[in-house]
Amino acid sequence: MAEVVIQDGETLESALRRFKRKVQQEDIIKEIKKHSYYMKPGEKKRVKQALARKRNRKKRPRDVE
Repeated sequence: MAEVVIQDGETLESALRRFKRKVQQEDIIKEIKKHSYYMKPGEKKRVKQALARKRNRKKRPRDVE
């Protein structure tokens, strides 16, 4: 749970900026999106494999001729 304490003399905008940064660092948004809908186990496996293929394609050096 991301929590930010507003310090004396701190503006609301800077506290909100700190809160957003903290939420992003803790991957809270990613977790919420992951659990926002049910995905069947087979579908989850296909998505995982597709992401792995995409990562491997990016890592592979290209042959430029």
